[in-house]
Amino acid sequence: MLEIKNMSKTYQGGKPAVKDLTLTVNAGDIYGFIGHNGAGKTTTIKCIVGIHGFEQGQILVDGMDVEKEPLACKKRMAYIPDNPDLYDYLTGIQYLNFIADIYEISKEEREKRIRKEAEDFGIYPALGDLISTYSHGMKQKLAIIGALIHEPKLLILDEPFVGLDPEASLILKEKMRALCEKGSAIFFSTHVLEVAQKLCNRIAVISKGKLMVEGDTKELTKDKSLEDVFMEVVAHGKAD
Repeated sequence: MLEIKNMSKTYQGGKPAVKDLTLTVNAGDIYGFIGHNGAGKTTTIKCIVGIHGFEQGQILVDGMDVEKEPLACKKRMAYIPDNPDLYDYLTGIQYLNFIADIYEISKEEREKRIRKEAEDFGIYPALGDLISTYSHGMKQKLAIIGALIHEPKLLILDEPFVGLDPEASLILKEKMRALCEKGSAIFFSTHVLEVAQKLCNRIAVISKGKLMVEGDTKELTKDKSLEDVFMEVVAHGKAD
């Protein structure tokens, strides 16, 4: 569902952000992307979704090149940044209908999906209110609903559990699993290693823009915690 092949990204001034990154996320995967602050996680995600360009390599979504077929790729994915910027002058329902229009979801289908997702996350009564009146957590929930509304084949999330209360975090995990059971794939970054170990079937650790370790979660953590694996990788990165 997602293939990154030898991708490299350098910022202005020659600072390398991601170096020769290669990884594959298959349909059904919940794939955790782990790394310290500044390791290259968000840069990688922004390259996948088309916010950043990159100098080397190739990124494929469902077999299509994100640089050559950007709109076709975007139709198949959804992206939730770590701090979603929503349209404060719209109401919640106006925002969700706007997203549904973009993805050409029928009136009948969108009404059903919006109601279910908004009720599950507990914000259905507030959909008529302006987004500017929402708390940070409510905005995060609205962004999640907007991402789920077209049942994307690839869901990209950057620190998705930040700002969510425990109940909403649990609901999001359940929805992530349900989406993957339908054949979609999820690629997300997180600092919450315990969540990643329990939720993800595959894990990658990036340090200083380089992929340090990648594989099946159970294999990587066979006799240790993900925290132990991460600290070993960080120590190795510092040694380099």
